[in-house]
Amino acid sequence: MNRIIIILCVAFLVFSCKSKKGIVTRKPSDDSKQVEAKQEERYIDFHRATAQKEMSLYGIPASITLAQGILESGSGKGRLSVEANNHFGIKCHGWTGKKIYHDDDEKQECFRKYKDAKYSFRDHSLFLSERKRYSKLFKLKKEDYKGWAKGLKAAGYATDRKYPQKLISLIERYKLYEFDKEVLGDTYVKFETPITEARTTYTVVKGDTLYSISRQYNISVKELQNINGLSDSSLSIG
Repeated sequence: MNRIIIILCVAFLVFSCKSKKGIVTRKPSDDSKQVEAKQEERYIDFHRATAQKEMSLYGIPASITLAQGILESGSGKGRLSVEANNHFGIKCHGWTGKKIYHDDDEKQECFRKYKDAKYSFRDHSLFLSERKRYSKLFKLKKEDYKGWAKGLKAAGYATDRKYPQKLISLIERYKLYEFDKEVLGDTYVKFETPITEARTTYTVVKGDTLYSISRQYNISVKELQNINGLSDSSLSIG
């Protein structure tokens, strides 16, 4: 086995004016990971019903909404979410309600301030459903959370190139797709991503494992084994 074949998604080069707050990013130490996980779990428990209601009304997967909320609000601990109930970093842009000023792309930018977090979730739904650049998302199946995650990045929602990977990781870690299933009921069909992406190869070097390679390309170890016809975890350098 000289080379490992990887499935890669086609990259889209999209540019648009940035109208969203940057993601709250943190690099927790080993000691704080458990605390962070509990915060994320509490966030999900508290906001799951709201996300599911928005899915019923606007067709945005609850799994996507919750994962975005966790990322952008720091599990509800970020300044905008604490002081303004703004969980998605939506800026003023003609807003006539209360405001809060916060450093983002520029110093002291204007962000919307809400009486309750549920109004932030509603504005998130309107933000996506009323803007043409996100229209392709609503042609995707509601079960296709991977497609939604990648589509958001392609449409210019976030500048972080790992944004889709972060959303997908949260959704799969906490099985947020189960909330989509609850909303869709009998119409829910597990979505399998069609293998239509371009292929490339990766040359194995000393220290590589199937796990490390799978993490690098955002696929599972099982997928990597299937793609390459591997029955175990053995690799050969080169």
